[in-house]
Amino acid sequence: MQKTIERKNSRTKTRELVLIGLSIALIYIATAFLKFEIPTPNGGGLVHLGTGMMMIVSILFGRKTGAVSSAAAMGMFDIFSKYTIWAPTTIITRFIMGLIIGSIANKNGKSKNSTIRNFLAIIIGGAWMVVGYYIGEGLTFGNWYTPIASIGGNILQVLVGGILALILVPGIKKSGILENR
Repeated sequence: MQKTIERKNSRTKTRELVLIGLSIALIYIATAFLKFEIPTPNGGGLVHLGTGMMMIVSILFGRKTGAVSSAAAMGMFDIFSKYTIWAPTTIITRFIMGLIIGSIANKNGKSKNSTIRNFLAIIIGGAWMVVGYYIGEGLTFGNWYTPIASIGGNILQVLVGGILALILVPGIKKSGILENR
């Protein structure tokens, strides 16, 4: 009996690690390769589909997978790109954003099926993203006025990602691809 429980726990942990690894890869690819830049006073904003992918992951798989994979993937993108200075802000902001979205969308375990709850999760998580990047930029550059110019681009980022997530999540769930086999 004990060995059966240990084997099951081991399979669950392995599955969770694989899921987090795949989520990191998907979010990184969507961030690094599906993007366009917006000129801003602080050197350029970035709108990418990684935000939509991290929202999808957080809604479908919950706060732990959403937070860890979002922070890791988007932090790696910043570190390996010209946005290195943003890495600490990105890692903290995206981790918390994944926690928020995953927690709200998966309250009571089955709420991820609620479009309204998913919408609220995206709005609240997106609001945190805007605030988190504002604070991060203010602390990084020691200026609380310049970050105001980034707010519009961050809101656009949330809108694009949120629309993508709200459109794709129901289709992904209906496809049955996520069913345990």
